[in-house]
Amino acid sequence: MKANYITNVDQIKQLSLEEKDAIRPITENFVFRANDYYLNLIDWDDPNDPIRKIIIPNEGELLEYGKWDASDEETNYVVPGCQHKYTTTALLVVSEVCGGYCRFCFRKRLFVNDEKEAIINPEPGLNYIREHKEINNVLLTGGDSLMLSTKKLRSIIEQLREIDHVKIIRLGSKLPVYNPMRIYEDEELLDLFRTYSNSDKRIYVMAHVNHPKEITHEAKKGFDALIRSGAIVVNQTPILKGVNDNPNDLADLLNKLSWAGVNPYYFFVNRPVAGNYDFVLSLEEVYKIVEQAKAKTSGLGKRIRLVMSHSSGKIEILAIENGKAYLKYHQAREGNYGQVIVLDCPKDASWFDDLPRNEKYWKKSAEINV
Repeated sequence: MKANYITNVDQIKQLSLEEKDAIRPITENFVFRANDYYLNLIDWDDPNDPIRKIIIPNEGELLEYGKWDASDEETNYVVPGCQHKYTTTALLVVSEVCGGYCRFCFRKRLFVNDEKEAIINPEPGLNYIREHKEINNVLLTGGDSLMLSTKKLRSIIEQLREIDHVKIIRLGSKLPVYNPMRIYEDEELLDLFRTYSNSDKRIYVMAHVNHPKEITHEAKKGFDALIRSGAIVVNQTPILKGVNDNPNDLADLLNKLSWAGVNPYYFFVNRPVAGNYDFVLSLEEVYKIVEQAKAKTSGLGKRIRLVMSHSSGKIEILAIENGKAYLKYHQAREGNYGQVIVLDCPKDASWFDDLPRNEKYWKKSAEINV
């Protein structure tokens, strides 16, 4: 079964003429891309359907909010197409295309019409990784790494496997739920995983499952095919207003992932990216939703960590209680991994930068007045 891609909202027969007229100006600013398989997951009688909110443009995208690069990824680039984000971790941009453009994407800057930031030539990054032996894991990203042809993906993975100090290869992708047929019907892709994911050096697929409705029979076939081929599948998703901010839905997601053999990895605080206003929740709301969901699931689901991918590193939210945020550097650019942070947490704070006196924990002392 092949998914047919759609790049014009006029092709969506379930939308009324009025709805198409309302969202057409949005697509003039932000690319629209979907496929018939994923659109068929939508309950078109429900205006609040979570899959609809994920993939169909919304008028909030045109509101002034946030910035293009909320995590300052640009500062991580060491050569074109390669970020050396943390000491042992490199990100290699291998695709500028996503299967479908999620309306909350934190790299939305890549999908503005006529904008082309992503570099798909991997050679400069591969050369950099070869020269830096401290890098032991590489994330193939973009875009969506599984939007590459299997032939191109094989070429990149083969070159990475020739680098002895690279032990883990990670593939960031939404295709396991967006177009699962691309996985379980591609025997060459599965053979690639069987060849290069073994007991010494694993391939991880970093799935982006946002809601339990995405875990269909086809998606489970894709997960099973990946697992049987030797890949390890984990999941990460932001907590999004109107999509997965119901604790029951979030608990259902954790359970269904665990039952399918997919490891819950990260819940993210949605980054303050331009065009994302409709998906924003406060830090306190996110924390409470996650804790309520975890209370409804097993220990397997409770392994999840709630984090912010901030410019200074991954900041884990340990607790938000009585107007205080209790945080910890889960990853850090400045060598302060493990540092515990306690800050006042205003009710409307939705990002680390919204917390009073946050600067003293990550900006150079010369830049601030504490």
